Amino acid sequence: MGGTEHLTVERHGATLVLTMNRPEAKNALSPSLLVGLHDGWLEADADDEIRSVVLTGAGGDFCSGMDLKALAGTAATDDRYRDRLRADPDLHWKAMLRHHRPRKPVVAAVEGYCVAGGTEILQGTDIRVAAESAVFGLFEVRRGLFPIGGSTVRLPRQIPRTHALEMLLTGRPYSAAEAARIGLVGQVVPDGTALAVALELAARINACGPLAVEAVKASVYESDGLTEAEALAGELARGRPVFGTADAREGARAFAEKRAPVYRRA
Repeated sequence: MGGTEHLTVERHGATLVLTMNRPEAKNALSPSLLVGLHDGWLEADADDEIRSVVLTGAGGDFCSGMDLKALAGTAATDDRYRDRLRADPDLHWKAMLRHHRPRKPVVAAVEGYCVAGGTEILQGTDIRVAAESAVFGLFEVRRGLFPIGGSTVRLPRQIPRTHALEMLLTGRPYSAAEAARIGLVGQVVPDGTALAVALELAARINACGPLAVEAVKASVYESDGLTEAEALAGELARGRPVFGTADAREGARAFAEKRAPVYRRA
């Protein structure tokens, strides 16, 4: 498994856990962390034994956004990671899930700060669990900056436009309860339990047919911007082949035999 100084990669059964690991900087995005995230998404996509991904942060925070010192070029960083970023100008956007959508479901486990670039990465995840004291927000306008990680496009598609614009234009912090009320996160759990709950959700996903799960995820995102007729046609194109798989037959057989199915991605 991969990983860098600022990104820890672990396996929990069929779940790949990516932990942003700069607790002293509230897991602010550094070259090392961006390269680690990029490589982690690719690892999850390439390994058929991985059925889900959990993204979290170390030290009680999720991610506080871009490291402004690194952005200004004043922080000491490993040239290996700077070289990777120079070699692929799109790498940081892939790392932040702006220009890459993993085919496996991604569950976010949020504790503490999830602001600026942290809230932008969050919008690239599929299911979101937040601890009670988590804090969200897009602070860029307060610093004279633009939330260019995709928020002006994705946020109004994920939550009501009035809430999206309030978050984007005021730059104010949001509590976990408020984030849940507007639909930015799915559930709020006691502090210190977000990762455990996210792993439980991932385990439920892992127990399902992987071909079916990936086809369902793809269909949901592919329907964005389409008319209902176009989206329904796309759903048939994605869904019909699933019924012809050995996994589909195994699911029906296991149900009839009252046992857990054994899926083989076939």
